[in-house]
Amino acid sequence: MPVSLTKGQKVDLTKGHANLSKLIIGLGWDTNKYDGGYDFDLDAAAFLLGENGKVTNDLDFVFYNNLKHGSGAVEHTGDNLTGEGEGDDEVIKVDLSKVPANISKIDFTVTIYDAETRMQNFGQVANAYIHILDETNGVELIRYDLGEDFSVETAIVVGELYRHGGEWKFNAIGAGFAGGLAALGRNFGVNV
Repeated sequence: MPVSLTKGQKVDLTKGHANLSKLIIGLGWDTNKYDGGYDFDLDAAAFLLGENGKVTNDLDFVFYNNLKHGSGAVEHTGDNLTGEGEGDDEVIKVDLSKVPANISKIDFTVTIYDAETRMQNFGQVANAYIHILDETNGVELIRYDLGEDFSVETAIVVGELYRHGGEWKFNAIGAGFAGGLAALGRNFGVNV
């Protein structure tokens, strides 16, 4: 039975699961009725962060143009351009055993591609969620449904994995940003 989280809630991920290292981070969403003439192209990304909450270099940003971190710890499985269909719209795989020692957090985000031109925002998105599965058996461990709290935001920090006392924990963040991917990148220290 997965743990269902609310915004701001933190949960131990690896405590009691000594062999847990390979995770699937699935992100999904639906779009509300929208008549703007464009598909909704939402993009999941991962930022590998040091203690200071910033990337150590631009390659610590894993997204549709940089699908795999150099350590092999984080891999984006590919860009879904429309979000059509059931289940996860985009997937990021994480191997906790390969996360470099200087990385203390991995933040997972979703942005709307070209939101300003397309006049789109997260107020037009429904049923957004993140869940974490054990890759070895497909069992869902954690699920966080974002709810409908966003209106003008074009980027969301959905949640983060972080190290604490030798264990990995998950924090359900649900923080919105205006300014899309560029604003998010600047927040995490990526040169945009």
